[in-house]
Amino acid sequence: MKHDLPLSADQQPVAPIGTGDVPIGTATPRIDALAKVTGTARYAAEHPVEGLLYGVVVNTPAPRGRIVRIGTAQALALPGVVDVLTHENRPRMRSLDLFYKDMTAPGGSPFKPLHDDCVHYSGQPVALVVAESFDAARHAAGLVEVEVQAEPHETNLLAHMARAKAPTSFKAGFSKPPEPRGDADAAWNAAAVKVESECYAGVEHHNPMEMHAATVVRGDDGHLTIYAKTQGSQNDRWVVSRAFGLPERLVTVRNPFVGGAFGSGLRPQYGMLMAVMASLHLKRSVRVVLTRQQMFTFGHRPETWQRVKLAAASDGRLTAVIHEAIAETSRLEDYVEVVVNWSGQLYACDNVRLDYKLVPLDQHSPMDMRAPGAAHGVHALEVAMDELSYAAGIDPLEIRLRNYAERDASKDLPFSTKELKACYEQGAARFGWAGRPLQPRARREGHEWVGWGVATGTWDAMQMFARARAVLNADGTLVVESAATDIGTGTYTVMTQIAAAAFGLPLERVTFRLGDSTLPVAPIEGGSAHVTTIGSAVEGVCEKLQREVWTQARRFTPGFANTRFADLRFEQGEIVHLPSGARAPLATVLANAERGSLEAKYLLLPNLLKQRKYVRATHSAVFCEVRVDEELGTVRVTRVVSAIAAGRIINPTTARSQVIGGVVWGISQALHEETHSDHALGRFMNHNYGEYHVAANADIGEVDVIFVQEDDRIVSRLGAKGVGEIGIVGVAAAVSNAIYHATGRRLRSTPMTPDKVMAR
Repeated sequence: MKHDLPLSADQQPVAPIGTGDVPIGTATPRIDALAKVTGTARYAAEHPVEGLLYGVVVNTPAPRGRIVRIGTAQALALPGVVDVLTHENRPRMRSLDLFYKDMTAPGGSPFKPLHDDCVHYSGQPVALVVAESFDAARHAAGLVEVEVQAEPHETNLLAHMARAKAPTSFKAGFSKPPEPRGDADAAWNAAAVKVESECYAGVEHHNPMEMHAATVVRGDDGHLTIYAKTQGSQNDRWVVSRAFGLPERLVTVRNPFVGGAFGSGLRPQYGMLMAVMASLHLKRSVRVVLTRQQMFTFGHRPETWQRVKLAAASDGRLTAVIHEAIAETSRLEDYVEVVVNWSGQLYACDNVRLDYKLVPLDQHSPMDMRAPGAAHGVHALEVAMDELSYAAGIDPLEIRLRNYAERDASKDLPFSTKELKACYEQGAARFGWAGRPLQPRARREGHEWVGWGVATGTWDAMQMFARARAVLNADGTLVVESAATDIGTGTYTVMTQIAAAAFGLPLERVTFRLGDSTLPVAPIEGGSAHVTTIGSAVEGVCEKLQREVWTQARRFTPGFANTRFADLRFEQGEIVHLPSGARAPLATVLANAERGSLEAKYLLLPNLLKQRKYVRATHSAVFCEVRVDEELGTVRVTRVVSAIAAGRIINPTTARSQVIGGVVWGISQALHEETHSDHALGRFMNHNYGEYHVAANADIGEVDVIFVQEDDRIVSRLGAKGVGEIGIVGVAAAVSNAIYHATGRRLRSTPMTPDKVMAR
């Protein structure tokens, strides 16, 4: 098989370690596990390069202003320091915003590192020290002097909500709130039962295991091979080639292994662009790795305020839903999320009013973080639904069932599939919900109050477009390629399974190549759409290749001359004609093929005419048990049952891991994660692991995952949806609702820290 570029030792495809036929739906260990645990899987900052230079970023603490001086003399005097790049001596870059617009950019002007003397936010990169060693670069970075003429700044969302405005645009996949239906305000005023609540969610920052990094390898011909932490190699290549005015043929981006990203790698981060700057300026290979503290100097989950008003008849059936949200954005871009729209979709109600506004602040543009918008919006709705259940004297699970929506009333469309009732039923049975006392403060064990909570989760089931290429070799091995990404979700494994199942091959006979911008086009890995998109492309190209094999067999293989494709099966490395029983090894069929192999290419285009007739979504029911020590304010989440309806599950092992990861993050969102600001200084203060706590093993109890039977051929030809986001949605609300059941104290905002739990 011919590749666009020769494969280096670090770029060899992952070799599957499983054996035997593995049909779709089989729980299969990750095929990249051996490479990761033995250290042969190389991440962005681990690729060996001769003559490599090291770059360390210098950030300014000033929140707004203009740079009046950058003193570099002391840094340049250090042995081993090659140069210090600033806005004054960087290589030529284009100025127009459109050259910096990546495939997921919101409306507005993207941030351009080292573009000019303007300071837009605290933590902004203002220089890059480049040296022969990392230690020399780090030492020199501390000697760079940056003087900024300060200008008045605003970083406090709650203090500036009066100037909130409607977004000027919504990026793809993030639709604006639907028009009001009915008269929600009149219905709320006239209702027998009603609740009103406000929620606040503080800033959360991305902290995946692998920090953002880029290794730019410069070839003798000027070609740049960039190993980057990214969720889309082609997205990064797109921005680099346009921003620096380089032909795409001179830029290759590779990301064969990514140590977690969860939205932080959707857009190219400043470290990668600065590494390219240095490489072009010095005509050398350069590596830039952000520190853990610098992981707090780009986008974040936005600070968000919400108000939810629910009204119901005496039987608990909703008569009004009002959901308003105000979130932060930067002064450069209108970053938007779908925060309130879920409230018009999740439950049946005739009177709904939704509103979403932004407040521009002197911050970096917020960015997608696992289940963007839903992690906040569904939380507020589900806490309010819990409040409504107590106001109406109805079990929290029962009130959700009474308001179950068979259609999305906002769009007046049916769901492609919706097994949420089964999630409620199976989750409740596994959790033991029937034994739950209705009233709070009903159970105490030792010094802890025990409470049970429930919440609903939902997320879009999306599909994008993609290409795939497949080659079946004469030795019976199959190679499938697409510029997909595996950020730790199991893409390598699932795509190998799909391809292996198509030809009835054992996993070790199949190789799936990803993580290279020269491979067939693929979207970024985001929105829980990689299996529905890349998986469908892989199945499509394998079916096309099957037809090539069939065509070859009809011409040269006895017993297949007059067969129909529908009567064939591929199993155990053979093509089988079911009616006659004729069978032939694939190697025999390929013996007469040119070059001893057969190749197929496939373009997956979503069937929009069909898909637009339905609302496509995943659903979940989250049941949670907490134990609360009121004296200390501590909350222990001891048990979670998450029942998921996400279409056909291709690999229960990797899917379960995704949901568990989402639940862990949901607990972290609920109880731990928040970045605090000093608004007088206009900066984040706890930008380290010592003060920004991410949930650890000791914070997590038993997590039980149920996959409800569902098969959705509207969303994808595989019947699959996605599980990346749905695992986190509703978890924080279930924790909040369980705390109320344990203590009778209602906590609506996240994180629910001990001081809030103890407050009377």
